[in-house]
Amino acid sequence: MATRTSPARPAPNTVKPVVYFADAAVTRMESSLTLPAKFKRLLEKFDLPARVKDKRVGIKMHFGGDIGYTTISPVFIRILVQALKDAGARHIKAMDNNPADGIARGYTREVLGCDVVSTFGASQKYLYHEPIGFKTLDEALLSGEAVDCDYFIDFSHIKGHGDCGFGGALKNIAMGVTPPETRGKLHRLEGGIAYDPKKCTFCKKCLPACPNGAINADEKAKRVSFFFHHCTYCQHCILICPTHALKLTNRRFEDFAEGMARITALFLKKFKPENLLFINVLLNITMFCDCSGLSTPALVPDLGIVASTDLIAADTAALDLIKPEQLLPNGLPKGRELCAGTHLFEQIHGKDPYVMLQLLERLGGGRSDYTLTEIK
Repeated sequence: MATRTSPARPAPNTVKPVVYFADAAVTRMESSLTLPAKFKRLLEKFDLPARVKDKRVGIKMHFGGDIGYTTISPVFIRILVQALKDAGARHIKAMDNNPADGIARGYTREVLGCDVVSTFGASQKYLYHEPIGFKTLDEALLSGEAVDCDYFIDFSHIKGHGDCGFGGALKNIAMGVTPPETRGKLHRLEGGIAYDPKKCTFCKKCLPACPNGAINADEKAKRVSFFFHHCTYCQHCILICPTHALKLTNRRFEDFAEGMARITALFLKKFKPENLLFINVLLNITMFCDCSGLSTPALVPDLGIVASTDLIAADTAALDLIKPEQLLPNGLPKGRELCAGTHLFEQIHGKDPYVMLQLLERLGGGRSDYTLTEIK
């Protein structure tokens, strides 16, 4: 009986991905030695004319919310957009879930120099259905605006995150190119939300903190209830509750991390490696995500910007640059104590920030070992 042999697999790439690093520190008071100038020189390392000429380029960002102010400065976005224009890009768009959220932070066409659009199109329903098949995460909906780009740039602000441990390039895809339906399925992998009415003082701070209107107040009974059809388990209510009347139950961070990794791996496969770029901004590194709608003092001093064509290398390098001993006196809210852990984000949120990246690496989404090259 004839047998069919599998095609020979290509030899694994033994060359470490390069991560370019523009240090925020300056050696002399000259504009050419400051971070924006270094960022321009960093972008030159990627030979953008060869990569983006005549292509439709999408820049996935996080526009932040409410009165938060620690998102990426428009100065750096405009530098990136101009570099893409000079390289011959056919069309450039910056995207996030709700463009209106970015207006207060200067994310407009006039300021950035490119179109500013919703990740899910004008209808908020421009989506592709993709099967996942991981526990309750049966499928993922992916942004049509992102998937249809010829060249995709993941432009992320590094910060802490209550769910993920940290927010970077991976989070900017797994939660950033998926709508509330998929994010809800991701969060459900973590567990549920328990409400203790004995601890609740009915301050109702949780109601405006919920971005999805999933919490109702019973004025007669003086208690709150949840409409879990709308709940995405973002934990904003848990974070703001002053009496700890809300908490996650049956916490399964590893399941959540794997769901994040699987969605990211699926999205990355939509592009050839040469059509991807990951840029992480390590400025105003705060405790919580920009979606919280508020900003707290920085945890550590400003570090700079890292960039790579490898997502895992870019996120790993960003994490490696952040050290526990760098913690600034006002970085944590008063009364907040560090817990056990190796990385600063783990000591703050109790979650190893490298776990998601390790899972993505197993799925073929990049490499965690890298060569760091500083931009002068």
